[in-house]
Amino acid sequence: MKILHTADWHVGKVLKGRPRFDEHRAVLRELVAAARTHDVDAVIVAGDLFDTSAPTPEAQSLVLGALMALRGDGRDVVVLAGNHDNPQLFEVYRPVLGALGLHVVGAFRRPDAGGTLAFTARSGEPVRLAVLPFLSHRYVVRAAEVLTGTAAEHNRDYATRVAELMGALTAGFHGDTVNLVTTHGTLPGGAFGGGEREAQSIFSYYFEPTAFPPSTQYAALGHLHRRQQIPGPCPIWYSGSPVAVDFGEEGNIPGALLVEVSPGRPAVVRELTFSSARRLRTVRGTLEQLEAQIQEAGDDWLKVIVEERPRVGLADSVRDLLPGAVDVLLDERFRPVPAVRKGGSAERSPRELFREYLTATGRHDDQVATLFDRLYDEVTG
Repeated sequence: MKILHTADWHVGKVLKGRPRFDEHRAVLRELVAAARTHDVDAVIVAGDLFDTSAPTPEAQSLVLGALMALRGDGRDVVVLAGNHDNPQLFEVYRPVLGALGLHVVGAFRRPDAGGTLAFTARSGEPVRLAVLPFLSHRYVVRAAEVLTGTAAEHNRDYATRVAELMGALTAGFHGDTVNLVTTHGTLPGGAFGGGEREAQSIFSYYFEPTAFPPSTQYAALGHLHRRQQIPGPCPIWYSGSPVAVDFGEEGNIPGALLVEVSPGRPAVVRELTFSSARRLRTVRGTLEQLEAQIQEAGDDWLKVIVEERPRVGLADSVRDLLPGAVDVLLDERFRPVPAVRKGGSAERSPRELFREYLTATGRHDDQVATLFDRLYDEVTG
């Protein structure tokens, strides 16, 4: 059977105030075209369909329309919630989209209650697919346990329990079925794409590749935005994002993965690249040098680093030259040196301020600081 593996759409993402719905619409059309061109039997969307847990009606309309288009020609479509998604919203979608033939999993489910899907592919092979959506640390490791023990113990607890859940979901794998896993999370050794939420990607959120049993023929992952394979007991891949989420992902190649697999054989993976989204690039120079780059810039989104002394209207002059400039910064050589006020809080993040408070009150604890990081990221994200 043929599978199209995709993840990390982040529909609704705004780039410095610039909406990107047109880009996402074009990229998702390209994804649907790939499903049709390669006549895939199933599509796995491994989380982060939306950029926020409260997606706008326009974002929901775009995502649901793409899922229905992927479902065309009788393909099985499997969707799970990522850390940016709202699992409760996915559970609301679940019965409605389920009636239309889509498999949606927002929260952890037992193997016999939708956690392990069993279906026959269009190509005729029997399939077992274990689905594990993103699990927050506080869901896996209870709050009472977080207040005791060390951070290293909590990391081990999270990884151990994810492995236990995965073991339960994959217990029904057999030699005469296509055995697949999909989940959303961070594996050690994975290269970050640049736009991931830090507090939900590091600290206590790692789990090991050994969580996937050797009987797994392909593990379809979401969360890291760079397309890559992870060493492990079976083929483990991140599909990456089909669109660069922010300027930290300039070097990523957007796309998806085409997977061919049959019972008893490891998957054969082919990388697909997409070109519909606008490219993100960083350019630098004086106004004169930037003017010479107008043609090359095209319709790219640009981070512009200006190598001139600050003056009134400089940023506007840059944007007049380069309409795609969404972030205009002064080269550090030309930035004014800020005055430092004793006891001031300028340039310090909430994380830094909280740590200063803990230290000043004699209550510093790395564990408490880590919990604050996670809570701050969840609230502001």
